[in-house]
Amino acid sequence: MGAIDNSIKINFKSVIIVSLLSVAYLLLSSFLIGYKSDQLTLVFLFNIMFYLSAPTRKFILGFSIFIFYWVIFDYMKAIPNYNYNTVHIADLYHLEKHIFGINLNGKLVTPNEYLRIKGTTFLNVVTGLFYLCWIPVPLSFAAYLFFKNRRQFLYFAFTFLLVNLLGFVIYYLYPAAPPWYIQTYGFTFHPLTLGSTGGLSKFDAYFHINLFKSIYSKGSNVFAAMPSLHSAYPVIVVYYGFKNRLKWANACFIIVMLGIWFTAIYASHHYVLDVISGILTATIGINLFNFLVKRVGFIKRFIDKYEAIIQ
Repeated sequence: MGAIDNSIKINFKSVIIVSLLSVAYLLLSSFLIGYKSDQLTLVFLFNIMFYLSAPTRKFILGFSIFIFYWVIFDYMKAIPNYNYNTVHIADLYHLEKHIFGINLNGKLVTPNEYLRIKGTTFLNVVTGLFYLCWIPVPLSFAAYLFFKNRRQFLYFAFTFLLVNLLGFVIYYLYPAAPPWYIQTYGFTFHPLTLGSTGGLSKFDAYFHINLFKSIYSKGSNVFAAMPSLHSAYPVIVVYYGFKNRLKWANACFIIVMLGIWFTAIYASHHYVLDVISGILTATIGINLFNFLVKRVGFIKRFIDKYEAIIQ
């Protein structure tokens, strides 16, 4: 069975490469962060889609850009950013209060603290639904572009990856505690702190589930609040939504974007400063990618070859 056109054919060489990569990934993951069932599931799905048919092979090769992002994010557990720079806890909190502080009963509080007091059941549910969109919406949009316009799919996927890499660099240059950390532990640094649902626990409690708890228990690093990549992702979606003239869908993307920004603050996962830095990271990443594609020859040639493989 072989692929058509310029896509990778199923031959002995490709079988060896995929097999070696699969084994190497499992062994390296076990060594760096320990074995998890998610790793085996990822390898299983990749191999199934690679060998199943030419269309599924093209699809999984295209989405390998997102797999690469996920693997890097997961491996961050092995190299905590707090080992390299001081974690910003009190200084970031006081800066947020100084710039965006709200007077509540004669006391200056952060927007997180204000919304925590003024929250409602309705907002607990709606914000939880918005925050569930932070990965499904970009991936669904990527799938749409994959079937609609492979070139735009690659531009979107590589922009997404670049924005994340920029964010990861900042995580290590400026480790920062999220608002919920101070609400739980104060200003004392505890390096082995586990991820927390923060205000999203109210969503779980309302529906009597452990959805967000299961998600945040797998977090790579608690001290990675700045920038808010949750806030960066919808910016990328909106940009490429307008670029591809999706009309009414863009209105939905904007609503989701604003909802995620608000939820990040409402649920005490990020400060306003984190959200702004996430928006700036996305903006810089989008413009940097556009610059690189236009000005750096080997990047354009690489994308041309990548497009030929998945076309």
